[in-house]
Amino acid sequence: MEPSVLLLLALLVGFVLLLVRGYPKARGHLPPGPRPLPLLGNLLQMDRGGFLNSFKRIREKYGAVFTVHLGTRPVVMLYGTEAIREALVDQAEAFSGRGTIAVVEPIFRDYGVIFSNGVRWKVLRRFSLATMRDFGMGKRSVEERIQEEARCLVEEFRKSQGAPLDPTFLFQCITANIICSIVFGERFDYKDRQFLRLLYLFYQSFSLISSFSSQVFELFSGFLKYFPGTHRQISRNLQEILDYIGQSVEKHRATLDPSNPRDFIDTYLLRMEKEKSNQHMEFDHQNLLISVLSLFFAGTETSSTTLRYGFLLMLKYPHVAEKVQKEIDQVIGSHRLPTLEDRTKMPYTDAVIYEIQRFSDLVPIGVPHKVTKDTLFRGYLLPKNTEVYPILSSALHDSQYFEQPDTFNPDHFLDANGALKKSEAFMPFSLGKRICLGEGIARNELFLFFTAILQNFSLSSPMAAKDIDLSPKESGFGKVPQTHQICFLAR
Repeated sequence: MEPSVLLLLALLVGFVLLLVRGYPKARGHLPPGPRPLPLLGNLLQMDRGGFLNSFKRIREKYGAVFTVHLGTRPVVMLYGTEAIREALVDQAEAFSGRGTIAVVEPIFRDYGVIFSNGVRWKVLRRFSLATMRDFGMGKRSVEERIQEEARCLVEEFRKSQGAPLDPTFLFQCITANIICSIVFGERFDYKDRQFLRLLYLFYQSFSLISSFSSQVFELFSGFLKYFPGTHRQISRNLQEILDYIGQSVEKHRATLDPSNPRDFIDTYLLRMEKEKSNQHMEFDHQNLLISVLSLFFAGTETSSTTLRYGFLLMLKYPHVAEKVQKEIDQVIGSHRLPTLEDRTKMPYTDAVIYEIQRFSDLVPIGVPHKVTKDTLFRGYLLPKNTEVYPILSSALHDSQYFEQPDTFNPDHFLDANGALKKSEAFMPFSLGKRICLGEGIARNELFLFFTAILQNFSLSSPMAAKDIDLSPKESGFGKVPQTHQICFLAR
């Protein structure tokens, strides 16, 4: 018999044996879930609408904590406010590991401040928080940077003279420039070709990471990585951005003044030099590149996409925009830029921004976690390194906390007296030890940019309000809104 035929027979026999034996049981005692097929996992339970729709359906049968096999990987899903808080807050250390996103894993691997684990993650996160604080986060200097960027944006919108325009890249410009000023020590002109190229790569990558094809790749990455597809385009995009970051690092290295660090990169390079004799040093070149990529990407896409959703919602619900403008006129007026001090006197505007974040539901299935040790949770034993998805969408749409979870309604965040009302289910930045590094700066950006735009412009659209489509263009790891033309009419 030919060797090739023998090989084929051996493969067939092996596959049949797998079918007969059933799916290998995971160590520990995982939560219940649909029975997986050998190699295919819970493919049959996956909805064409993507992971989120699939997990919603499975949850109806199995409750708030359940297991789904993504291909051969068992992943524990946390659904609803209570389950997520119990894990990420009450057992914060145990759930502080970072899982993987298959389409970006070849680039990030276990490097940088977002996707690393263990001692490396703790050291890099502590350093990043302290350094970003030193260069403005939470201080007046970052407020001034946002105000300056808001002033530039208002001027750009004035140039349009009320003609319809797609603000996608301008929103990217303003949010990217804030993080660039902290990381690279500079801001870029909105027409800078290199800057626009980077923003395009970010935008395309976020869309591709959130696509249906990336969710399929998550199921079978071990097999599909050998074939052409979305994952290769994402890797090319991120590598091009890394190349730019590498060039910037070399320029910083050549002009570094140890007595006067200019930004995040300078501070990191000084720390590298200080710890070069430490055998267990985490401050190496690769961690620098990936940390900068992580901060640059996250700091640009999340806030800019939230602003895009926000102004689509203002077009869809013009009465809300009018109430915000009334509050702006009463508290700020028209002759000065908004400040962070204004926020405490503007509960309705703050509630609208909260509701934009809740309703837009930007990272619906959360960034994957994993448990750092064998962990007992709600009577189940999760073995060390079990991946966990905190389904943030399930909290942001939790009917126990939000009266009309599928409706845009700023009253979700206002009490009977019109004061701002916080909610335990509001977790757009996630929770616990892996909460978004840039939460503070993002909240400041959203308030100052949102109010500056509505202070200076009324909004209109070539499309009737009832026809504006709020459904996402892509919905996977992230949600990407439809592109839309907006007229910014000077007030």
